[in-house]
Amino acid sequence: MGFFSRLVGGLKKTRETFVRGLSDVVEQHDVINEDFYDDLEEIMIKGDIGIRTTEEILDELRDEVKAKRIKKPSDCTEILVNSLRSRMRQSPDDFAFENKKSVVMVIGVNGAGKTTSVGKLACIFKNDGKKVIMAAADTYRAAANEQLTEWAHRAGVPIISGQEGADPGSVVYDAIASAKAHDTDILLVDTAGRLNNKKNLMNELAKLRKIIDKEYPEAYVETLLVLDGATGQNAVQQARDFGESAGVTGIILTKLDGTARGGVAIAIQAELGIPVKYIGVGEQIEDMHRFDSDDFINALFDKPENKKN
Repeated sequence: MGFFSRLVGGLKKTRETFVRGLSDVVEQHDVINEDFYDDLEEIMIKGDIGIRTTEEILDELRDEVKAKRIKKPSDCTEILVNSLRSRMRQSPDDFAFENKKSVVMVIGVNGAGKTTSVGKLACIFKNDGKKVIMAAADTYRAAANEQLTEWAHRAGVPIISGQEGADPGSVVYDAIASAKAHDTDILLVDTAGRLNNKKNLMNELAKLRKIIDKEYPEAYVETLLVLDGATGQNAVQQARDFGESAGVTGIILTKLDGTARGGVAIAIQAELGIPVKYIGVGEQIEDMHRFDSDDFINALFDKPENKKN
């Protein structure tokens, strides 16, 4: 099964609630009036699109309806789809770091899927022919080292680790030395889970960044925040907090399979301007992929004829 098919399957619950809800609103209204807009607003907010983004989209829809003198609610569907799509447009530079000497810091709260994401990223990069090293800088969580070591073996990449409770900075320092000695393309750093409102833990990320900047100034630093897609608007708040404290450059959105809250991918990008770069729709290694905004919208609205090759 190709990733697009897995994405379609993973977004099934979101499609059954959000997309079906939009369709029901369109079908239930004969005319475009305030009741129609109110019902659309309710469905979009329930679909985790976010209040601000929902208001912006509906304002655009009102303008289009007026400018084109649209009378039928059914003629609004494609306008809504295109409006959602436009808010997820990606920059050609979003994945430029993959082709540079890079350090990729993977951060987030406990339970979001950080360590698993590091392992899957290693597999993606290794399959692309990159030389990859992992750094096990989560030295606090029991079994974090063992879990990442297992992923390193599966991906076939080396791992630098320390003793449980060791200074994460020392692990990063050693990993940088190894990466430079072996002419590594990408150094993946798994960090400890931390709450976005705990200042001391957020300061630790800044300390790791200082070590990277000092010891490996020639490397491009990518900071990827792992968010659990099933947490909905809480994921948006996490992205906002981490973005302010840790200079997040991209999002890894996990666990979208089995949740009806896939609309949060749209809210994150539209409200915060932080691009979703990788998306996970399952537990298997092939269930994480580079995020493609067109494929996401096509899978959400089940439009396989529009998928990219």
